[in-house]
Amino acid sequence: MKRRGAVEHPAFLFMGGEGMRFRPCIDLHRGVVKQIVGSTLNDDRPDDVKINFTADKSSAWFAELYRSDNLVGGHVIKLGPGNDDAAEKALAAWPGGMQIGGGISVENAGEWLDRGASHVIVTSYVFTDGRVDVRRLSELVKAVGRERIVLDLSCRKKDEDYYIVTDRWQKFTDVAISPELLETLASSCDEFLVHGADVEGKCGGVEIELVKILADWSPIPTTYAGGIRDLVDMQLIRDIGKNRIDATIGSGLDIFGGTTVAYDDVVLFCREDGG
Repeated sequence: MKRRGAVEHPAFLFMGGEGMRFRPCIDLHRGVVKQIVGSTLNDDRPDDVKINFTADKSSAWFAELYRSDNLVGGHVIKLGPGNDDAAEKALAAWPGGMQIGGGISVENAGEWLDRGASHVIVTSYVFTDGRVDVRRLSELVKAVGRERIVLDLSCRKKDEDYYIVTDRWQKFTDVAISPELLETLASSCDEFLVHGADVEGKCGGVEIELVKILADWSPIPTTYAGGIRDLVDMQLIRDIGKNRIDATIGSGLDIFGGTTVAYDDVVLFCREDGG
């Protein structure tokens, strides 16, 4: 394990900085770090999930790697049940350095913050019957504070618009991404996390249109994930995103079995940009 001078951060500090930042991930499935095609997750057919990579290293190992490179603001995502222990170990390896998502509600959000998460990431919990559940969102803000909340607005394109999807990205809501929506939701959270669900895990290129509208419309820090293959795609996000959109890379990275981009090169790319 390489270590290049980790820096401690208060649990709720947002690291601003100039330029696009690399937000690393730890995706957990059945207690193991994996990279999967997110759109294949289905509670009714749990064995049909398409797995791109299964790690032989622990969640804590990855968290320690990110800590050694001072990559603040990455996320630990629990994909279904059986992941709490691995998630706790990742957060313990870098208290205050990473966010936590997957099954977050007002009942458990505070507990995950106490376990070392800088923010809680929520999506399905704040949608009911296809719409934003204002009551639930308000209760969550009251419980932990908007500065500790990341709203996951992962979406899929339908007709001409991008609609937020919930329940393992299988269920379309009636809520389309728009300037008005992002402005309204920004008053209840610190950041947005947006997966381009149709391309996530496929290493086939980014949702260029989605990156553009996020750069044009989002009033708060926003991280894009989905389809990033290499540094060319990172440069594309930097340019189209006007240096305002951060990025997450999963299956393409060599540390996740990918062959198109090296983790160290991504770290250097964003560091040289000031991110």
